[in-house]
Amino acid sequence: MSKQILQIQTQIKWGMKQVIICSMLFLSVSVNAQKAETDSVVTFEPHGQLWGCAFGDYAYKGNADILNRGGTNQYTGVPANASLFQWRRIYLGYDYDLSQHFSVQFTLSAENDYGAPFSSTSGDLLANNKLAPFVKYANVRWKNLWRGTDLVIGQQNTPAYGKTGRDDQTPEEVWGYRSVERTVSDIYGTPCYDMGASLQGWFDRKGNFGYNLMAGNGTMAKPETDQYKWLYGNVYAKFLDKRIVINLYQDYERLNWGVYVPKNAANSAPSLNGPWYHDRNMTKLFVAWNTRRLTAGFEGFHTTILGDVKVTGKDANTYYRNSDAMAMSFFVRGRILSNHQGNAVLGFFARFDNFDPTGDLSSIANDANTKSYLASTAAYDPTTKQQFVLLGFDYTPIKNVHFMPNLWLNTYTSSLSQNTANDLLNANVTGIKGTDAVWRLTFYYIYGK
Repeated sequence: MSKQILQIQTQIKWGMKQVIICSMLFLSVSVNAQKAETDSVVTFEPHGQLWGCAFGDYAYKGNADILNRGGTNQYTGVPANASLFQWRRIYLGYDYDLSQHFSVQFTLSAENDYGAPFSSTSGDLLANNKLAPFVKYANVRWKNLWRGTDLVIGQQNTPAYGKTGRDDQTPEEVWGYRSVERTVSDIYGTPCYDMGASLQGWFDRKGNFGYNLMAGNGTMAKPETDQYKWLYGNVYAKFLDKRIVINLYQDYERLNWGVYVPKNAANSAPSLNGPWYHDRNMTKLFVAWNTRRLTAGFEGFHTTILGDVKVTGKDANTYYRNSDAMAMSFFVRGRILSNHQGNAVLGFFARFDNFDPTGDLSSIANDANTKSYLASTAAYDPTTKQQFVLLGFDYTPIKNVHFMPNLWLNTYTSSLSQNTANDLLNANVTGIKGTDAVWRLTFYYIYGK
């Protein structure tokens, strides 16, 4: 009996030793983990990254619209058979992490190397026609101002463009070929960057559901010119392991509000409609199927501009009429060949845009009192419909270097039928179709990222 008691006492002692040893190991691991976590905070080293990118083309214009329609498109006014080497974008940026919760961004950009004697638009050129850099991004980001939300203040991308810290949720990011052409909403005047403040947040840890809200000047890199702010916002969702992307976007800005046009003012007459109330809002939907081998997407928007069309009546009064524009953009991109590491070596891309800014132009033109009309917002001139086609290949000999032969094609048609009355209203309403066709070899490289 005493022998059994002795064995039990021995087992108890052995068990207690094991418990003590396990407890000491657990405490040691816990202390070391806490120390490592503390050390990671204490030993955080501010660090930065210098980066840049550039893209341009060798372009040959095979056909030109004789009416030079297209507004500020880079090839408007360039004659047929003209050829040119040009830079369209050069970036030099520096991103710096000040701490675990604060980072800053600064980027210089030189854009749109076109101007006299070919193009009807000036581009970002100095008086001597040399390309001029400007400050495009300069902002500070406060990460996790509250859980899942960052605050960004300064010159930054707008919600229409993206880059909220979680990629591939806006048309710009999913399309992925800004080096070849902007998105349809960017082409028609929606700022892709602006000076202001934004809240960029996520509803879940994986970033599948999120939002981006911003208030900005609406003047991009230029100083504010009025008391009104451009308000932007989007919400997005990703499904099926981020293969399906849905993004809903809305913006709003007052342009002129309660402005009375006095009698004998330059190019104007007193308005029977009273003061000029002029604002703009866009609603946009983006849907995409996004995989490594093939991506297809749709972007569509509806823009209403209150009082944008100034109508001069035969009674010598000025009237303001609304402008309504719609656009649809379809694109597809994918890979044809990959290397042994799985990276694309040869890919393709294609896009079709249809832009219809006409709204109720027919009712304006057919009004018996209409003598002439003029759109206040150049990008939404209701006189001309546009259809854009882009086709090309993407050859990537090494990562971050691209050579992309492509066809850039923009077709213009008049909004109103050809008749004597319509031709007198606007010289572009002639029934003549026109096309700008440009063959290009686009080159693009990135460094530091």
